Amino acid sequence: MSTRSDLHETVFYKIIQGEMPCHKIYEDDLFLVILDIFPANLGHCLILPKTPAQDIFDLDDKTAAGLVPLAKRIAAAVKAATGCDGVNIIQNNGAASGQVIFYYHMHVVPRYHNDKVEISHGSPKHSHDEFVEMAAKVARES
Repeated sequence: MSTRSDLHETVFYKIIQGEMPCHKIYEDDLFLVILDIFPANLGHCLILPKTPAQDIFDLDDKTAAGLVPLAKRIAAAVKAATGCDGVNIIQNNGAASGQVIFYYHMHVVPRYHNDKVEISHGSPKHSHDEFVEMAAKVARES
């Protein structure tokens, strides 16, 4: 398990603290929701708890209790904003599961019939303007 200081060095913690930019979708006392800059499809969102946790095993119960209702809300907003055919809700725990950034986060991924998407990381496939437009669309729906 990471120490709290390790968690404070992650890109997600720095985004939550306002030290790094993001395309914000939603924010409350417990969570920040942003667009993933390496999306499987445009509109792919990340739900970040403001209380640092490495993974689901490190997550406090109050934060955990708020995740599914928020994921449901964001998934509905993504579906409405993108017109996608379906939505993946993905949460990885540990390197073997595909977790790359060791700060708890949940993915909300718009999916389309025959999109041939593989959930992986790579170079951004969309312009800054596309991200700005999508962030605004999903935010309006949330």
